[in-house]
Amino acid sequence: MSARQTRSMSDRILHGYADIAAVGTLLADPTRARVLAALADGRALPASVLAAEAGVAASTASEHLSRLVGGGLLVVERSGRHRYYRLASPEVAAAVEAMAVLAPDRPVRSLRESTRAAALRRARSCYDHLAGRLGVAVTAALLSRQALVRTDGLAGNERSEGDPISAPMSEHPYRLGPNAEPVFADLGIDLAGARGGRRPLLRFCVDWSEQRHHLSGALGAAMLTRMESAGWVARQDSRRALRLTDRGADELHRILGVALPA
Repeated sequence: MSARQTRSMSDRILHGYADIAAVGTLLADPTRARVLAALADGRALPASVLAAEAGVAASTASEHLSRLVGGGLLVVERSGRHRYYRLASPEVAAAVEAMAVLAPDRPVRSLRESTRAAALRRARSCYDHLAGRLGVAVTAALLSRQALVRTDGLAGNERSEGDPISAPMSEHPYRLGPNAEPVFADLGIDLAGARGGRRPLLRFCVDWSEQRHHLSGALGAAMLTRMESAGWVARQDSRRALRLTDRGADELHRILGVALPA
């Protein structure tokens, strides 16, 4: 986003042109929030699956899906007789993740919920990039290897512990560092190819479970794609949760010095 676009967005908020409350109303309903969370890994899912994920009847899900489409948070695609829903853009996923940073933890009522929550905190996809403890560890390792460097001159990628809003993130808190080419080449990622798309190469989210940055944007998407294709991570039953494989643990330790158990 350019400086002009940033000023334009600030003006919209300051002068009331951006109706934040309208989006807030859509996010405030627990059923719609669960639907958005189910789609946060970038998939397109049919209404029946989303109804099951949200724990509501198909007719109830249909009403909520219509509101989300009407509000611009979801888009719907037809395939034969079926309709598939997905997030309208990566910005929707980023907004949901940002809300999760500020949200209190939901009470865990079963061993299954506890196991699933722990898996999501360890490693998960955030739309199309890596998040959770693994995503934060990889981003920190890229900084330590100077594949990325901070634009503000500070060390590390921490925010104030326990305070998710004390250190607002700048639009571009990091840039490619002097070792970017060799480090990403060792990871099997083509920087030139990642630069070639329409998306920004570098974006960063504040991870809701770790309260630290993880890499997103085109480069973050390329990283997750590479890790999946190389068998370094594998999808778990929930699809959004990822499992670090033995091979992945070995390779990330060899290339980046990441020391997380498989």
